[in-house]
Amino acid sequence: MAHVAPTSHRRATRASHRGHRTADGPIRRSTWLGLTLAMMLGLVLSSREHVGIHAGGITLLVMLVPLTLAVFGAALRRGFGGLSAITTAGALTLVVLKFLP
Repeated sequence: MAHVAPTSHRRATRASHRGHRTADGPIRRSTWLGLTLAMMLGLVLSSREHVGIHAGGITLLVMLVPLTLAVFGAALRRGFGGLSAITTAGALTLVVLKFLP
């Protein structure tokens, strides 16, 4: 017969967490400012003529756009948390306008 591990180390079963809402509060100001600064850095880097630096800036912007949209989606549920969201929206607008013809 195969060895069976003792059950004393196993965790007790827990109730389902479906429908459980956390009360984290609104999105923090540091999150908005970090996104804004990262987008500004991406815009500066993508304006450089060196191919590698330009590509790095474009890559940063391409990664930040979906992340920023996800944070805005979470903010719709949890709260925006101040005027910092407006600066991030402005930076996102600049990034989108950069890629539009």
